[in-house]
Amino acid sequence: MKTSSRVLIGLSAVFLASCSSGGMHHEASSAPLAQEVRRATDRYQDVSAATAAGYALFLGCVSSPTGGAMGIHYVNGELVGDGKIDAARPEALIYEPKGGKLELVGVEYIVIAAAWDAANKTPPTLMGQLFHLNSAPNRYGIPAFYALHVWAWRHNPQGTFVDYNPHVSCDGYPTEAAR
Repeated sequence: MKTSSRVLIGLSAVFLASCSSGGMHHEASSAPLAQEVRRATDRYQDVSAATAAGYALFLGCVSSPTGGAMGIHYVNGELVGDGKIDAARPEALIYEPKGGKLELVGVEYIVIAAAWDAANKTPPTLMGQLFHLNSAPNRYGIPAFYALHVWAWRHNPQGTFVDYNPHVSCDGYPTEAAR
């Protein structure tokens, strides 16, 4: 009887831990690119470090028409315009407004299509992940571009490299993000 009680208590503890805010909802991807993104962007957990490094708020919070969101993008315009892709230097950092603060949840690699296509015969890839083309006109008001999202800091049950994350919300924007 003691053994079965211990097993039941142990299983209950594991279940409760997985349901907590630090559990499965926030588990990070083990994909090599996601690991590289975490190494490269850990210093941007505080959005003030991102702004000091040249990232700036771009538009508002991006929600999906079918559920979930991308979040709030802080974009480095110089990186977007350089026509290059570097895993250590994402063009956009993505934050979720939560609890009065901005929480880093992922990144987006962005390259203007005309600049990329002028120097390359195939669409961009990064560590084996193929970028997708966003045509123009688009809701962001920018020229056609290639993009790749990496949910390095927030688990996405739809996949690490999918555009929208059902575990991200814009509900806290703009009042919580006005800092």
